[in-house]
Amino acid sequence: MIPYVLRRLAQAVPTLFIVVTLSFFLVRLAPGGPFDLERPLPAAAMENLRRVYGLDQPLLVQYGRYLAALARGDLGPSFSVRDLSVAELFARGLPVSMTLGGLALLVSLVLGTLLGGLSALRRGSALDHAVTTLGTFALTVPGFVVAPLLQIAFGLTLHWLPVGGWDDGSPKNLVLPVVTLALPQVAVVARLFRAGLVEVFDRPHWRTLRALGLPPRTLALHGLRGAALPVVSYLGPAAAGLLTGSVVVETVFGLPGVGRYFVDGAINRDYTLVLGTVVLIAVFVLVLNLLSDLACALIDPRLRDFG
Repeated sequence: MIPYVLRRLAQAVPTLFIVVTLSFFLVRLAPGGPFDLERPLPAAAMENLRRVYGLDQPLLVQYGRYLAALARGDLGPSFSVRDLSVAELFARGLPVSMTLGGLALLVSLVLGTLLGGLSALRRGSALDHAVTTLGTFALTVPGFVVAPLLQIAFGLTLHWLPVGGWDDGSPKNLVLPVVTLALPQVAVVARLFRAGLVEVFDRPHWRTLRALGLPPRTLALHGLRGAALPVVSYLGPAAAGLLTGSVVVETVFGLPGVGRYFVDGAINRDYTLVLGTVVLIAVFVLVLNLLSDLACALIDPRLRDFG
């Protein structure tokens, strides 16, 4: 297992380097700059700002300085939120995003495996067709449509839940954004788990085990192990996306998470904030994909030969 982990880490480091490099240069190709305002600043003030933030240096020099700072764990100062660094902004926003993402991931796993398991056990039934239809609907309707509909239905019409805001993580404020985040993931997990179970049920050795009269509990555990592989492999990128926040959900519900900082940074051409968000998401994706691959390798040791 250790050689497998080392191989995966050796692949992750250059991947992160490529992501940082491309993001650094691409964000500077966008028109405008962090200090371009509707009423332009005097030339002397603009020059002072560029010198203070190192933007008067050649691009390659800026790139080298950013890599050196990143190696020390320094994401730099925010250009748009004065007196705060990018790391300080993430210290505020990441707990919000991780709370939402963690709850959405938990809901997705519980409901997805439950619905997928019931659908696989009753193939061809009305329940199976209903789960498939609802899953397709949940995948095709985007979050920016689901979120306002939930706000109108449960907030403005029924007055059961608030339509936005954080309120220190109040449960009432979490329900609608968590449901919005979890709906498509529930559909994906249900479809993957159903497909995995159906594949296991159709294998010849499964029918042989049933014919030999193995206890239902043993059969269920065997089936779960085989069906879990596609779900576990999907959890890496899904968890990274959920835990680092959703741009749409956090914007619509007015939540102070990482996704909203990314939107603000892109609008204000805040280079360091945008780059910091990209680095954060990339690290989450790489780490969670590694954990997902390790879990798959534990379930099926044959996968270690392909790492």
